[in-house]
Amino acid sequence: MAGLDEKRPFIAVGIAVLTISDTRTPETDKSGDTLAARIKEAGHRLVDRGIVPDDCEKIAARVKAWTENQDIDVVITTGGTGFTGRDVTPEALEPLFEKRMDGFSAIFHRISYEKIGTATIQSRATAGVANATFIFVLPGSPGACRDAWDGILKGQLDYRSTPCNFVEIMPRLDEHLKRGATK
Repeated sequence: MAGLDEKRPFIAVGIAVLTISDTRTPETDKSGDTLAARIKEAGHRLVDRGIVPDDCEKIAARVKAWTENQDIDVVITTGGTGFTGRDVTPEALEPLFEKRMDGFSAIFHRISYEKIGTATIQSRATAGVANATFIFVLPGSPGACRDAWDGILKGQLDYRSTPCNFVEIMPRLDEHLKRGATK
């Protein structure tokens, strides 16, 4: 049965939050604030936080740099997942993915549908793994960030969650590189 195994220790992971917006500032970034508060409340480490404009190269460069930082296990972005001309976050980040996490989008949309109905189809939320780092691409609304964190990420980023979670597989995300290095 799914749940928390209190016999297992909690393991804090390092998380970076990136807001993608042409208009938000540190003072007006409610989605970033929502994620930062939940990350800290859960006991994880908020390693870095930033805001970049809706620009493919800038988005990809920041996230790629974070995947190269050994202190960051997870990157969560918020914003730029819609259909307007400036919404380019999936285009910026999906080329970085070594593996896509199709189930994330499916579950996110199911949770979102319960709250906002068919409007959920206006989001291109996605996720994947790059350089042994989990990357989650969320819409820019605080509600979407709450839904993704509370409904998916909080549990999957808790080592105590059963029957399985992301934390327990983190050491194996780059095993294909280690095998090649030993030959």
